[in-house]
Amino acid sequence: MLDPTDLTKLVYDWNELDRRGPVLRRAPRFVDETIRDGLQSPSVRDPNIDQKAELVRLMDRLGLHVVNLGLPGAGRRAQQDVESLLRTIVSEKLSILPNCAARTVEADIRPIIDISQRVGVPIEVTAFIGSSPIRAFAESWDLDRLVRHTRESIELIVRNGLPASFVTEDTTRAHPNTLERLFRTAIEAGATRLVLCDTCGHATPDGLRNLLSFTKSLLRGMDVEDRVMLDWHGHNDRGLALTLAVSALEWGVDRVHGCALGIGERVGNTSMDHLLLNLYLLGLIDAKTHDLSCLVEYVEKVSSFTGVPIHPSYPLVGRDAFRTATGVHAAAIIKAEAKGELDLADRVYSSVPARVFGRRQQIEIGHYSGRSNVIYWLREHGFDTNDELVDRVFDFAKSQGQTLSDEQIREVIAAGS
Repeated sequence: MLDPTDLTKLVYDWNELDRRGPVLRRAPRFVDETIRDGLQSPSVRDPNIDQKAELVRLMDRLGLHVVNLGLPGAGRRAQQDVESLLRTIVSEKLSILPNCAARTVEADIRPIIDISQRVGVPIEVTAFIGSSPIRAFAESWDLDRLVRHTRESIELIVRNGLPASFVTEDTTRAHPNTLERLFRTAIEAGATRLVLCDTCGHATPDGLRNLLSFTKSLLRGMDVEDRVMLDWHGHNDRGLALTLAVSALEWGVDRVHGCALGIGERVGNTSMDHLLLNLYLLGLIDAKTHDLSCLVEYVEKVSSFTGVPIHPSYPLVGRDAFRTATGVHAAAIIKAEAKGELDLADRVYSSVPARVFGRRQQIEIGHYSGRSNVIYWLREHGFDTNDELVDRVFDFAKSQGQTLSDEQIREVIAAGS
C-alpha cells in the first residue's frame, strides 16, 4: 500500500514551484453570510427558523468563526429570527460568533442593540454605507453626509458596548480620497474592523492588491494597524471571487466572507465551500479545527432549504464531480483500485480526494466508454462479466448519445436473458 506521503511524490506540483515562505501569515478566519447576504438572491426561498438553526450548527462544525444572523432592520420577522438563532448559539454553547448587518442609520442599529441586551450576548455590528462615486451620483449623496452617517452610527454602536465593523459598499470602485475620509471617521469613532467589499464583483487581483496596499498604508499612518483588522467580502460577477478570497488571505486580510453554494445577489458571493476545499488542499486548514466531513451536507442542505439547485458539474458536491464514463479515465481509476490503492484511485484523474469528503469515484457507461467501464459496472452490480454480455452492453452504449442510466443497462441485460 502507498503511504500518503508517497502519493505526493507521484504529483509534480507546479503550484509550489518558487514559493518562498508560508502561503498565509496567520490562520484563516471566516464569516458565513449564507443566511443574510446569500438570501438576497432573487432565486432563493427563505429557510424557516429550524432550517437556519441547522445551518448555523453545520457552520459551527465546519469551524467557521462568525455567522451573519441577518439584518434586523428589515422588519419584525428578521428580528425574531436573529434573536432565536442567537439563543440557539448560547443554549447549545456553539463556538461560532454572531454578527448582524445594518445600514448606517439608528433604525437599523437599535434592534441589534436591543436583541443583544435581551439575550445578554454581544453581537458584532457590521454597519454598511455606499462609498463609490457611481452610487453617490445615483443617490444624490455628498461626502459630508456619508461622513456624518458613519460617525453617528459607529459612535452609537460603541456607546452601547458592541463591536463595530465598518463596511464600505462597493469599496473596489470607490475613490481613495472618499475611502480615506470614511475610514478615518469610522476608526476615530471606535470601529475596530474595516470590511472591504467587492459589491459588484468588479475587482481583479491587481485591484485587490492596490486596495489592500492603500488601506494598510492608511492604518499604518494612523498607528492603528495592530487594533483595526481587515475583512474581504467578494461577489462573483467576473468569476474571480474564489481567487480573490484566497489572495486576500495571502496578502494579510484577517477574515474572508462567503456563502454556501456561492448563493447571493446576481451571480452570487464567494463560495464558502470552495474556499474551505481549496484551503484544505493547500494544507492551510485541517481536521483539528475544521470538520470537513460535513462540508457536502452543508452545501446540500443549503440547496434543499433555499431551493437553489446544485449544478451537476459544481465542484465537490455536484452529481458529476466524481463521475466518468470516458474509457481512458475510467481505466486509470480501475487499475488504481485493482492495485488496492484507493488514495491513488481518488487522485489519478481528480485533484480532489473524494473519500475525504464522504464521496467516491463513479465509473459509468456511455458512448466514450471502453470495455473496462462495462466490466467494472457489471462487477459492481453483481452481474456476470462474460464476453457475450459485455459485448451486448458495450455495443448498445456505442449506439447512444449519452451516458446510460442504471435502468437502461439493466434493460439491456434483461433483454438477453
